[in-house]
Amino acid sequence: MKTIKMLNTFAIALPFAILITYPVIKENAFLFALLSTMLTGFLQFSIGVKMLVDNPQRLSLQIYMIGVVLFFLLWLVNHLIDYNDIITYLLFPSPLMLAIYLSIIIYKKQ
Repeated sequence: MKTIKMLNTFAIALPFAILITYPVIKENAFLFALLSTMLTGFLQFSIGVKMLVDNPQRLSLQIYMIGVVLFFLLWLVNHLIDYNDIITYLLFPSPLMLAIYLSIIIYKKQ
């Protein structure tokens, strides 16, 4: 569990650590920080899958996975219907909410 906590902390801190380099690499820092959020999402998804495999009966992990699947399904539907504004506004904060939710699950696990 300690490794999972450290990996999650790294995943969350990575975009901020890159953004701190702004005085050195200027505009590219924003681009790299945004791109690193994809790595954060992948790492958190991998952590969530590993935790779900280890404890498949835990409701909070099942809710997290349902949220991830729903996010990608809405993203696909939004693309297929040529980007509805309401769906786009729902999708925009979803990765942040999923990251916060998984972090709460990880750090509250006993």
